[in-house]
Amino acid sequence: MTAGLKTIIYPVKDLDRAKALFKALLEVEPYADAPYYVGFKDAGQDVGLDPNGRAKGMTGPVPYWHVDDIRGRLAALVAAGAEVLQDVQDVGGGRLIASARDADGNLVGLLQDA
Repeated sequence: MTAGLKTIIYPVKDLDRAKALFKALLEVEPYADAPYYVGFKDAGQDVGLDPNGRAKGMTGPVPYWHVDDIRGRLAALVAAGAEVLQDVQDVGGGRLIASARDADGNLVGLLQDA
């Protein structure tokens, strides 16, 4: 079961330029501002900027489905023909993320909060 799409991560080449663009768009300051990730919250949506995203295989923005059982959902995606792009990883505070690529090359992100 999912709780819907609540997070989208953009791979960016220039973190400062991307941060300025999203500050102008969302009219909010980032809640997280580090050299490896900048995150904004607006209208119930979490928007992240990842300067290392392309190195992780991100070819464009990745929507993240919020799930209760990330390992189970990732296994279900693989059983349905997806390829694991990023295995389950703890990114801090008990938050787990993973991603897979479907047969058409689309990226599907999964996110589970502690």
